[in-house]
Amino acid sequence: MALTGTPVENRLSELWSIMQVLNPGLLGSARSFRDRFSVPIERGHDADATEALQRVTRPFVLRRVKTDRSIIADLPDKIETVDRCPLTREQATLYRAVVDDLLSAADESEGISRRGVVLSGLLRLKQVCNHPAQFLADGSPLRGRSGKLTRTEELLEEILTEGDKVLCFTQFAAWGALLLPYLQRRFGVEALWLHGGVRRPARDRMVERFGDEDGPQLFLISLKAGGTGLNLTSASHVIHLDRWWNPAVEDEATDRAYRIGQRSTVQVHKLVTAGTVEERIDEMINAKRDLARRIVGAGEDWLTELSTTELRELVALRPGAEG
Repeated sequence: MALTGTPVENRLSELWSIMQVLNPGLLGSARSFRDRFSVPIERGHDADATEALQRVTRPFVLRRVKTDRSIIADLPDKIETVDRCPLTREQATLYRAVVDDLLSAADESEGISRRGVVLSGLLRLKQVCNHPAQFLADGSPLRGRSGKLTRTEELLEEILTEGDKVLCFTQFAAWGALLLPYLQRRFGVEALWLHGGVRRPARDRMVERFGDEDGPQLFLISLKAGGTGLNLTSASHVIHLDRWWNPAVEDEATDRAYRIGQRSTVQVHKLVTAGTVEERIDEMINAKRDLARRIVGAGEDWLTELSTTELRELVALRPGAEG
């Protein structure tokens, strides 16, 4: 018997490995599994192959989720909202420049080099979507230059005024470091900041302080440092400041608040910059969310296989993206 919360986190080969131990030969050899299931599903989102794989493995899988009321009768609701934020004029100008550079470099490279170009370009686009100061790394002021930051301030104004507690997740430690002093000054509150450089004793003290009724209301957390292993049920709000392409990673972060012990409805806000690559990826994930939960690899690796034409359709700025 195998016990796991994530039978498939990064790639379908993980499921093959588990089944190979439990029922050797059930899914064939690793190579045949790759040809029959992994490639068609991971790259082509093949619905028939997905259904066939589920049909073969279903008799051997017992799955329970915490939203099943027969298991946890008193877990409150979780309400998820996608907040579409406009680009400022400065952001739109920077975004177009990065797109032009990305497409030009992608068209002139191939293989591993091209994958690096695409991943680097996507990273820079996500930085622009957050804030020009993060992208430029020039120490410039934050206020009024980012649609996402404006929306974040609106949300925090309401949450903090109500006396509620909130988790704010970002994949960028540099962005969290910029936000910490800004938000503390902006709202006159103490904020906690957990990132990969925080040692275990300090991390435990942060968690304990946040859990105190009179402790800080605002907890900034880097996605990789706080995506698992934390119990933060004193928070009834979660804000994803930027998006990770794998929805399972976001869900793991949200589950720091939405877990056994939570007594309040959890409000989850996912900030998406309208008209950009973030919005397109959000649409793709939502269109096939059940499939994406099991299939999409961590990070943006699966995007590196797009042709330059497909890449252009993915990252090009849509009309009306500026606020």
